[in-house]
Amino acid sequence: MTYKPGETRTWLLRLVIAFSFAQAAVSMARPAVSYRALALGADERAVGVIAGVYALLPLFAAVPLGRRTDHGRCAPLLPLGVVLISGGCALSGLANSLAAMAAWSGVMGLGHLCFVIGAQSIVARQSAPDEQDRNFGHFTIGASLGQLIGPVAAGALIGGPDMAGTSALALLVAAGGCAVALTSLWRIEFSRTRTGSRPAKGAARVPVHRILRTRGVPGGIFISLAVLSATDILTAYLPVVGEHRGIAPSVIGVLLSLRAAATIACRLVMTPLIDWLGRAVLISATCLLAAVLCAGIALPVPVRALGVMLVLLGFCLGVGQPLSMTTVVQAAPADARSTALALRLTGNRLGQVAAPASAGLVAGVVGTAAPFVMLGGLLLVAAGLGARGVREPDAARGDGRLWRRKTISASLGATARKTTSPHQKESP
Repeated sequence: MTYKPGETRTWLLRLVIAFSFAQAAVSMARPAVSYRALALGADERAVGVIAGVYALLPLFAAVPLGRRTDHGRCAPLLPLGVVLISGGCALSGLANSLAAMAAWSGVMGLGHLCFVIGAQSIVARQSAPDEQDRNFGHFTIGASLGQLIGPVAAGALIGGPDMAGTSALALLVAAGGCAVALTSLWRIEFSRTRTGSRPAKGAARVPVHRILRTRGVPGGIFISLAVLSATDILTAYLPVVGEHRGIAPSVIGVLLSLRAAATIACRLVMTPLIDWLGRAVLISATCLLAAVLCAGIALPVPVRALGVMLVLLGFCLGVGQPLSMTTVVQAAPADARSTALALRLTGNRLGQVAAPASAGLVAGVVGTAAPFVMLGGLLLVAAGLGARGVREPDAARGDGRLWRRKTISASLGATARKTTSPHQKESP
């Protein structure tokens, strides 16, 4: 397969655009599913079960999908994920029973998992080692944009006396918006893959326990889990804190938007920060500062001070996800990187299930501010793991230069073979 000169330079931009649409659809659909379930007569427990199916069902598929991607192409998972997300959104909007809504919520979660595993594996394969921090950072901008746009769009559509109708409309709009992602996925995976990054057919699979025992992989998984848990609990419990302190919901919405905008800004300047501090120091420092800020939210501070804290917290939380991807990819065995990324996503899903449940238990016993103190402790552990088990990008730069030299040499060799006459032998 041949590619136009510009295609190999735009693959990451097109991947970010596709991820923005897919993530916006999911971020729009999840609250819409809850509102539609309530309109159909669900209580809080039923809403929790439906939301939990979204995270639980993909747990069983993550590692098999990672295995398949390690031994094959990544790109087919992207349109499959888009189709599953769009289908799950549309059918949730048309469903008239809670059981059907739970099933289609699980389909939506499975689609999101397919898309993310495929997309992360493409970034890992098509980036030199010293490009991975930057490319993963740019890739996760798509998630931040989707998380910023999706809830706003859902809030604009859902409301009024016909909650069932408006929530169904929001789900159908989310399905259509996700389908737009297909326009950016044409020929997004090309032949620029690192030597040895794809195992030979029939190669033995690396056992999961060996991947999890590799230095750097458990730390990267836990850092990702801690950062994602902090983001989820912050989004879920800041409105509760605002209710107790008399802060208007519109102000809480602005504060959460500032947090998301700060995360995007962080990922735009991540490369110079890594060059300045190094990956290990950057992860440890941001997790440590995020731990202090999370604990500080438990204090009765003024709204302006809370806004400053959330901007700083959003900036710090923006570091953990992309750098944990690089940490896992570079620490894992070369023929099990997609599986390692799948294990990281499995940890994320477990965190999405366990962290809110734990936070709800703590909040019910101690108070609404207690979950933020719990998050502070979680991020403090992540800071320690970041200091111990993260491989610095400097150690990979030599590999990156060698990878590019091999890529250029292979490309020149292929060009020479194509231009050589069939009756003309190449010079020795």
